[in-house]
Amino acid sequence: MSQSIDQIMRLAPVIPVIVIDRVEDAVPLAEALVAGGLTVLEVTLRTPAGLEAITAMKAVKGAVVGAGTVLDPAMLAGAIHSGAEFIVSPGLTDNLGKAAVASGIPFLPGTANAGDIMRGMDLGLDRFKFFPAATSGGIPALKALAGPFGQARFCPTGGISLTTAPDWLALEAVLCVGGSWVVPSGPLDPARIEVLAREAAALSRH
Repeated sequence: MSQSIDQIMRLAPVIPVIVIDRVEDAVPLAEALVAGGLTVLEVTLRTPAGLEAITAMKAVKGAVVGAGTVLDPAMLAGAIHSGAEFIVSPGLTDNLGKAAVASGIPFLPGTANAGDIMRGMDLGLDRFKFFPAATSGGIPALKALAGPFGQARFCPTGGISLTTAPDWLALEAVLCVGGSWVVPSGPLDPARIEVLAREAAALSRH
């Protein structure tokens, strides 16, 4: 039985947003994150290695691996074929939304305004990414958006750091945040990533 997107969002306070260039880094990277307490991993499809990395990371015990930067139904199909357990998109279109809902896979579409959220609700969705969080009005904007949509819950992503994450996690409408700070760019350093993951996993939610 696969987990719902709500259950996945509640597994850890931070979902690392992973841009992977080398498939051989996938398993040690996932192992370091899971060892640090971050079990939900979003592998972006911004690089050619993304789909293979998802398949490789699925072998890591305890990891729940999803695909990020999914832009259209073709990318959705590729991600599902690679074994992605959930799907994250930067925005929401009718095409992608309908295909994701029809597939039955847990889906976290990107939203930045009320129209986006209403489009998602039309599709029966009430769990959303708020993206790009820092430049879409930040915490005041999300607080204002959460008001009319009482049942909606969010994963703010974009421009969030270890320092600002607690302010977001204090909001009732926020279940988790997405963060690339946990996986710094440059040569893979699993020990460093495990330390960053441990710090992130220790953040408390409202």
